[in-house]
Order: sequence, then C-alpha cells, then structure tokens
Amino acid sequence: MNQKYNSEFEDELRDEYDFNSIPVVARGPGRKHPNKVTIELEPDVAEIFSDSVAVNEALRFLIKITQKSIPQT
Repeated sequence: MNQKYNSEFEDELRDEYDFNSIPVVARGPGRKHPNKVTIELEPDVAEIFSDSVAVNEALRFLIKITQKSIPQT
C-alpha cells in the first residue's frame, strides 16, 4: 500500500504551532511507570537475579547488614 502524497490535501496547521514541546506520555501495558527508577544491570548480575523483587530484596539485606556493622554515632 504505497500511496503517493495527494497535493489536494494541504497542511492547514499554522506555523506557530510547535508540537515538539509537547511531552509524550506512553500508556498501556509494559510501559515505564513515571515514578519508578530504571537501572541497567550488567549481564552477569542479571543472570543471578530473576526480577526486580529479587534485586530489591538483596539490596535491602545488604543495607541492613551494612548498617549493623557501621557504628552509629
């Protein structure tokens, strides 16, 4: 379906309309949530952790043991 441009239909938008400044909001399943932080894991680390729940659990454990080993002032 290769259609050629039909010059009969002119662009009626004014030149001052700037659509480049409008933010694009992606919606639907599988899209990033705007309030979540996305990080990229190295492949060897990603092999160990199956999902974000596992990563968060490991990091919370690391935080807990690190805070216990550091003397509080």
